[in-house]
Amino acid sequence: MGNMSTVAEQLRQGREARSLTVQQVAEITKVRSDHIRAVEEGNYEVFSATVYVRGFVRSYASLLKLDVPQIMVALDQELERSAKFAEPPPLAKRPRNLADFLMLQLSQVAWRQWLIALGAVALFIAALWGWVAWRHHDPLKKVSPGRYPSAPDNWGETLPLPPAPRSPAR
Repeated sequence: MGNMSTVAEQLRQGREARSLTVQQVAEITKVRSDHIRAVEEGNYEVFSATVYVRGFVRSYASLLKLDVPQIMVALDQELERSAKFAEPPPLAKRPRNLADFLMLQLSQVAWRQWLIALGAVALFIAALWGWVAWRHHDPLKKVSPGRYPSAPDNWGETLPLPPAPRSPAR
């Protein structure tokens, strides 16, 4: 396996040298057999991103006990020549709208601090409401009427006069 052969050829030759089938490699590496075939054919376009190609090739080369660093360098060179993987994919595939802007802003909020502050405000409001309710509570509201008759309606409006002083006896 010289440096002139492609990564796909090196992997296929390595698999055949170890008498492994594509299905056996797929079972060992936990990579689908159609992906193994695509890698062996150099058909990297079936993968959505280079990270998958690199991961599959690294796993496959390790299984075959090939020179992984050399394989990865060759793979990077091959991927650079690929039209699909020559440039990194755009981060946003569509223009941003109001919902995207709002989600970005909300993702940057320090929610933990806001929730603590909101909890403190709610606790303060609950305490204030309880204090006001307690101040306006009539403690005698639930007391039953007493055993003694109530005072007359005009009680307390006039004071009784003390008896007239006695004049000293002469």
